Amino acid sequence: MSRDVANRPASAADISEAEAFLAAHPEITAFDLVLIDLNGIARGKIIRRHELLPIFRSGRHLPGSILGLDVTGEDVEETGLVWSDGDADRRAWPVAGSLAPLPWTSPPRGEVRLALYELDGTPMDADPRHALARQVNLLGADGYHPVLAYELEFYLLDRERTADGDFQPLRLPLTDERPEGIQVYGVSELDRLEPFIDAVYRGAEAQGLPVETMISEYAQGQFELTLRHGGALRAADDLAMLKRLIRALAVRHGMMACFMAKPFAGRAGSGMHVHASLGDAAGENLFADHGEALSPLLRHAVAGLLETMEESMLVFAPHFNSWRRFSAQSYAPTTPTWGTNNRSVAVRIPAGSPAGRHLEQRAAGIDSNPYLVGATVLAGMRKGILAKTDPGPETTAYAEATGDDLPPDWRGAIETAGSSAFLKEALGKRLHHVFLALKRAEYRRFANEVTALERTFYGEIV
Repeated sequence: MSRDVANRPASAADISEAEAFLAAHPEITAFDLVLIDLNGIARGKIIRRHELLPIFRSGRHLPGSILGLDVTGEDVEETGLVWSDGDADRRAWPVAGSLAPLPWTSPPRGEVRLALYELDGTPMDADPRHALARQVNLLGADGYHPVLAYELEFYLLDRERTADGDFQPLRLPLTDERPEGIQVYGVSELDRLEPFIDAVYRGAEAQGLPVETMISEYAQGQFELTLRHGGALRAADDLAMLKRLIRALAVRHGMMACFMAKPFAGRAGSGMHVHASLGDAAGENLFADHGEALSPLLRHAVAGLLETMEESMLVFAPHFNSWRRFSAQSYAPTTPTWGTNNRSVAVRIPAGSPAGRHLEQRAAGIDSNPYLVGATVLAGMRKGILAKTDPGPETTAYAEATGDDLPPDWRGAIETAGSSAFLKEALGKRLHHVFLALKRAEYRRFANEVTALERTFYGEIV
């Protein structure tokens, strides 16, 4: 047995997956190797068809610095993954069950997602997928099996910007008109978007993505797609793939898919709400109601999320723009509250079947990394469950922020996250360090920028 095979991680996909996929798809000539970095951005390379089996057999070397890149793709030395590490290679291995066709490509290509490991086969602890896997394993050791589902809110925009460089809503394909007004839950807007929606559903089916409902959301050109619930790792994988699918199909339909948290100052922001429950070994929902009352386990999980929300906000709102989403009466929570059937709270217990009871964490924006969000949510739930914490009385109406419940802004969130023992445990010590280094470097980029608004306000006045 070769050294490479001897160091093969137990979780790596079996070569039989690749052999079966190649046999079923003789038309595919190339594959995208995709690794999701700490900013949730797909990184990787395109390989030829004949290179796929060797990757499943022996992995593929990639530099560890691929996880030390900022949103522009530049190295951040402070992560410790660039020159201080010798820009050393690790080995990427395929994620089991991730091979899929890319339905938007011509000639046809496929995709396989990767996870990064050390050369000895141990997980590379700056890979966000491993952080989520670790929290899944910790809950599993306690006898709990997490089930997650993500909601994806996004804007479809015109590829042409205004004369001032601003975004503008899309032109609906069937009428070439821009949507008028908010039209939340509007069916006509969805009907006029039919060519794109049909492409999304067909593409999702081809890729095995459990895409369900599409909704016209609370702004011109804003939409929501829901994903059916599943295992925590698969749910995060599905969200990452769906964003990639939507972005690629939007381009091919003359549009731009925008996953900023707040692309317009006066319109709704875009969230990535996380629905979560815990099952037992037989798949029974442990959050199911106890008679007329909520499960004690569910209440403990809610309490843990509320207790850790302040320390978690940098994960939920990782960028400068993320913090524009949080404002009063905006469906983005501004204080750690919980409630039943109440969309103004941070942790909501949706109405529905008592047997299917679950919680919804509403703080994360769509610009956040689903693996980091999932890891942080599960760690918060586990903290409350282990301590048997009670969340206190629920909120029945909109709760105004008191001013000290959450970090006031991005810089405050960075400082809070940096000193958080909880977040260091939730993400792992090394990933916590790399994530904070990336956010501090990104913050410096914005802090050093002189904006047009500053020049307008101060140029000839002060």
